[in-house]
Amino acid sequence: MTNKEIYKKTLGFSLRRVFWDIISLVLLLGCGTLGYMIGDKQNNAPIGLLIGGVVGLVLMILVSMFLSYKLKAAQIAMMTRGVSEGELPDNVIAEGKKVVKERFTTILAFFAITGAIKGIFNQLGRGVTKLGQSIGGDTGGAVGSAVSSAMQTIVNYLCDCCLGWVFYRKDVKPARAACEGAAVYFKHGKTFFKNMGRIFGMGFVSLLAIGGVFGGIFYAIFGQQAFWGTLSAKVAEHVTETGWAADLIRNPQTLPIVAAVIIGLIMWSILHSVFVKPFVLTGVLRNFIESGKNDIPSEESIAALESKSRRLTKLRNQA
Repeated sequence: MTNKEIYKKTLGFSLRRVFWDIISLVLLLGCGTLGYMIGDKQNNAPIGLLIGGVVGLVLMILVSMFLSYKLKAAQIAMMTRGVSEGELPDNVIAEGKKVVKERFTTILAFFAITGAIKGIFNQLGRGVTKLGQSIGGDTGGAVGSAVSSAMQTIVNYLCDCCLGWVFYRKDVKPARAACEGAAVYFKHGKTFFKNMGRIFGMGFVSLLAIGGVFGGIFYAIFGQQAFWGTLSAKVAEHVTETGWAADLIRNPQTLPIVAAVIIGLIMWSILHSVFVKPFVLTGVLRNFIESGKNDIPSEESIAALESKSRRLTKLRNQA
């Protein structure tokens, strides 16, 4: 199967994820609003808002844990099958959920593995920052931080690829497969860094296209409204800091631009994760699986990485 075919067949997972993400956001806002209204009647609106917000946040996390995250894992499982086997079942949604349930018997097992994977790759990013600081002090640290921030995007893809490897290596324990996935990256790092152009290039293009379009639309709408003068005056009462950012939100001429840009970025973040990132991930995942399947990491190569990550050591002990 081509990347495009796999992307189209697994897109349903992304659409379902964004639906539940919206539901969880509505729960958060709804609980916060309800708490505020109840608290306001008791002459204690801030406390009501706080309690409502906490309840909404808990519900939001539960929805994400039990629905959105599992859908993402199921999508990666089916992407992996499409890449490694060259075909996908007709009912890809049901099969994906089934595979996740079989591979991770409990939700706690799923989060233990995915959390360990993320911890391993995050330690790599922190190592880059420390290396920059040791070489060039504060300047080197700033450079290292910038590189580390860029690597965080790569890390997110690598974590997804490592989870894909867990599904690919279905005959070994998830903990062992996760260790192998980390070793695959370190053994074939040059191959995956070739994906940086694809990852950042498509991300930049989608930012211009999606963020630019929605930012322009909302600025055209906001520009017709007359309440920005009143709103900027209220902002000025509470924002007393100096600097260009504070000046932008206090100015009635630039405040609608700031609001339009923020909404444009939010819309880009949502739509990019739903429609663009899965396509990019398919290509990166294919490179990951192809690089590792003919060179399965040995126990020695995994053990050699223990100095790079304490999380890897803990995970290896569970394998």
